[in-house]
Amino acid sequence: MSASPAGGREGSKGWQGRSRAGEQGAGLAPRLYQRAFDILAAQIGDGVLAAGTRLTESGVAEQFDISRAPARRALAELERSGFVVKSEGRGYAVRKPLEGVSAHRTATPAEEDVRLVSQPSWERIYAEVEDEIVGRISFASWRVNEAKLARYYHVSRTVARDVVGRLQQRGVLRKDDRSRWYAPALTPEHVGELYELRSILEPVALTKAAPNMPRNFLAGMREHLDEAIAHADAIEGPTLDRLEEEMHVTLLEYCGNRTLMQAITLPQSLLIAHRFLYRWTPRLFNTEPFLPEHMEVVRHLGAGDIRGAANALEHHLKVSSGRALARVDVIRREFHAESLPYLDRLDVS
Repeated sequence: MSASPAGGREGSKGWQGRSRAGEQGAGLAPRLYQRAFDILAAQIGDGVLAAGTRLTESGVAEQFDISRAPARRALAELERSGFVVKSEGRGYAVRKPLEGVSAHRTATPAEEDVRLVSQPSWERIYAEVEDEIVGRISFASWRVNEAKLARYYHVSRTVARDVVGRLQQRGVLRKDDRSRWYAPALTPEHVGELYELRSILEPVALTKAAPNMPRNFLAGMREHLDEAIAHADAIEGPTLDRLEEEMHVTLLEYCGNRTLMQAITLPQSLLIAHRFLYRWTPRLFNTEPFLPEHMEVVRHLGAGDIRGAANALEHHLKVSSGRALARVDVIRREFHAESLPYLDRLDVS
């Protein structure tokens, strides 16, 4: 098991680092560990699991019909949140509820009995696979072996192919000249190219989207940015993710041009990488630099100055490349990941 400088525990299979319970991960479905954490935390908070009850990785995995990796993550997050403590033997022991410690939400009786894998097979593993790949492209490029991926997760080749296809759609994977799947490293050249493409395409999409925005959408963006700026010293990765998504995806989708949005998908694979980077480096800057830049776009839109908004967005994207590389550099210096059988390292960045 790899170790991080912060002494963090495993996030998903093989990955080490700092995290917070309840973060929203990439992919379509909530993370399995998040759902297990929510249900177990609610059971502990409600007294269903009494103080002293022992929870083990294998037991949680069996209870929710999930692999040991998300079970391990759920238990680690329960420990960080004060719901359990390491037991003298194996596993964890439920501790007495502490004042101010509560679950993110209360699980209903129906949820407590539902196996967490009731979603399509590819969705069960997609978020974890995406996280593993995106976490490693700070270090190098990686070839993805579809057959080994299927064996590793005990799924069919069809399921593995669905996962790989989704990763391609989201710009995480490409095919080389021999039609083999690979994830390109976040090198300065690659990041620079992606940001250059974004700075060309996204202002065009913004110009088309501005007249189609619902009346209350812009007010909501301003409110969210005001809140983030007011609490900039305590902002967390998931909040940064949501603000990026609102500006660069939700807003731009009002452009009404599906072909343009498809063209934007490839360079916006950076947004997926940022979900990972923000999670581990939310305090890299004293005040997150993109917040006032997003607000500048919103101000121009509020004044009806669409051209000014597009220019502000272009400027924001052009200056963001260096900040992204600074985050990548932190990950490259401070973290390392275990080898996985379905990933082969191609080069050292």
